[in-house]
Amino acid sequence: FGYGSDVTCSFPISGIFSLHQTPIYSGVLKAQIAVYNKMKPGVSWIDCHKTAELELLKALTEIGLVQPDGDGITDKKSLHELMEMRLGAVFMPHGLGHFIGIDTHDVGGYLAAHSARIMEPGLKSLRTARILQEGMTITVEPGCYFIDHLLNEALSDKSPLRPYLNVSQVEKYRGFGGVRLEDVVAVTSSGCINFTLCPRTIAEVEHVMRGGNWPPT
Repeated sequence: FGYGSDVTCSFPISGIFSLHQTPIYSGVLKAQIAVYNKMKPGVSWIDCHKTAELELLKALTEIGLVQPDGDGITDKKSLHELMEMRLGAVFMPHGLGHFIGIDTHDVGGYLAAHSARIMEPGLKSLRTARILQEGMTITVEPGCYFIDHLLNEALSDKSPLRPYLNVSQVEKYRGFGGVRLEDVVAVTSSGCINFTLCPRTIAEVEHVMRGGNWPPT
């Protein structure tokens, strides 16, 4: 019908997720699912972005890369507090998604009388800060990246984030690259509909990489 689409898949070229890849991929997928569960009319897109960040921080805590207890000198922080400190933006510097329609990156993100852009790490990259309305079509594309200059800034002596990062674990993931998953989603009266039919779970991706049918039959 002339409408745009925008889909991103991340997969291991070996066909099998490694021990390093599995928790990062799973964390991004959990972030995407958490956003779907939150989406409905009246919900702020900013809050959806923060929901994705929070899930990523949970995943990074599980592998010991993020340490909410700090370094033994600084105060302990909850994951929500670390998210508000913008720790999630170190690993997800991009915005959660964008409107999609006639144009792939469609118009309407920032309009008069709607929420303005927030100039904070991660949030400033959002292509909209609007409140979701029924009928909006938008991409949901959380990601987790290990970008040297962002890691270096977070680990600098003056950074308030440094105590909450396990340096040895961070170094293990340098050069990893990143994972992003992107689907096209429409807001309904009570939630959302996902228009994207791609293998998403680890089992599904590995099934397709082995030459399996998709959709499964």
